[in-house]
Amino acid sequence: MSMLLGSLRGIEKAGNKLPHPFWIFAVLGGFVILLSAVLSWAGAHAVSPMDGERIDVRSLLSPEGFQVIFGEAVTNYVNFPPLGLVVVMMLGVVVAEQTGLINAVLRSSITRVPAKYMTFVVALVGICGSIASDAAYVILIPLAAVVFQAVGRSPTLGIVVAFAAVSAGWNATFVVAPTDALLGGITTEAAGVIDPNVTVTPLANYFFNATSAVLLALLITLVTELVLRKRTEGLDDVTTGGDALGDFELRAEERKGLWAAGLTLLVMAVLFVAALVPENSWFRGEDGTVIESPLISGIAVVLAAAFLAVGVAYGLVAGTVQKAADIPTFMGKGIKDLAPALVLFFAASQFLAYFQWSGMAEVLAVRGAEWLGSLDVPMAFLFIGFILLAALMNMFITSGSAQWALIAPVFVPMLMLLDINPETTQAMYRIADASTNIVTPMSPYFVLVLGFMQRYRKDAGIGTLISLTLPFTVMILIVWTLFFLGWYALGIPLGPGAPVA
Repeated sequence: MSMLLGSLRGIEKAGNKLPHPFWIFAVLGGFVILLSAVLSWAGAHAVSPMDGERIDVRSLLSPEGFQVIFGEAVTNYVNFPPLGLVVVMMLGVVVAEQTGLINAVLRSSITRVPAKYMTFVVALVGICGSIASDAAYVILIPLAAVVFQAVGRSPTLGIVVAFAAVSAGWNATFVVAPTDALLGGITTEAAGVIDPNVTVTPLANYFFNATSAVLLALLITLVTELVLRKRTEGLDDVTTGGDALGDFELRAEERKGLWAAGLTLLVMAVLFVAALVPENSWFRGEDGTVIESPLISGIAVVLAAAFLAVGVAYGLVAGTVQKAADIPTFMGKGIKDLAPALVLFFAASQFLAYFQWSGMAEVLAVRGAEWLGSLDVPMAFLFIGFILLAALMNMFITSGSAQWALIAPVFVPMLMLLDINPETTQAMYRIADASTNIVTPMSPYFVLVLGFMQRYRKDAGIGTLISLTLPFTVMILIVWTLFFLGWYALGIPLGPGAPVA
């Protein structure tokens, strides 16, 4: 254990020296500009396996390249696929958050759960609660500590269960979240190198995600009960037991608001289904299929509307919405909270635009695919190698969208040339990202969780938290990877219109 903790501290020290992701993309953009000039001068090229055409690297240090760098900078940013999707979805999600709906849902989900089901329910709620973004950490983790303490169990155990669940839940949940739109947009952009007609929707991994949510909740429960339960006995400086729920109980108006939100959601679901059932419905695709329906292709707008409607319904009944002007005010708050991501998107969009225009993405994809094909390794080994590489990178670059924007332009086209769908590559990335989110000290939430833990054990440190979260990482990485390999072998679609192979 001492060797492991020493290694993790080394990772922490190295990761702390990394610059902000904005500067990583800015530096990489400059590197791509210089490298494109060198490779173009050297005559770097590849032959497209699609049509046999020669693909040459184009220099960005040229009149045409300067047009991309300066003349199209705004276009590069505005056309960055994740930008519009995330902004639109957040307009709805933030209303549900600001009215108190998500807070009430999290609290109502676990405050009355029998003790014997507590671990599984906290894990499942944490996984689904990731839709609340940062709020899930702030609300659910201290709440889990309190409810575990109330039923006579270690509050520290409740903290690590909730932390593991919310961290893993960014990549596997029952509810389509802004993360799905963000990753899908980046994957679409990367896949366009090979096929401009590919669109990876927020629903691309839904079947796999929803099933994985249950799997992860079960894994977190098993690790907790079989490994960590004894490890945390006597670990806390406080006495467990008693009724410590206090203000976490729902007020009468909040319960009424939840009923109103639930009824609104039911009505919207019925209308959604009713719009797609008739064979001659205007909401079906041009060929009459449901998959190509504008309600599916525009799922980000549908989801934003759903969050908006249930949030408003809750707020009107619970009293958190007093006037119509409150709604755009809440939306403005959501855009304000997105500011760091919007800044990062600018640097990432320029890097991707340079990389793709230069032809380096295509040449690297073709050459890389040729090299991987020459190795003649089983597909399972290729998948495992990609997952392990992405998991290791995530120890340093903890922003899931930043890391995916960094590696997707290379791996998505490369694997497409090996007949691996972009949706499949994205699903594998989710496994890697979720697994090490739980253990990396680079996560901004790692320190937050450590602070919560020190309320119950004063001498808790980084080593304490890592020793309690590492079993989750190992179990999730191994079992979820095996689960994916089985899913792939069976050929089960990853989502609507998204075959796994």
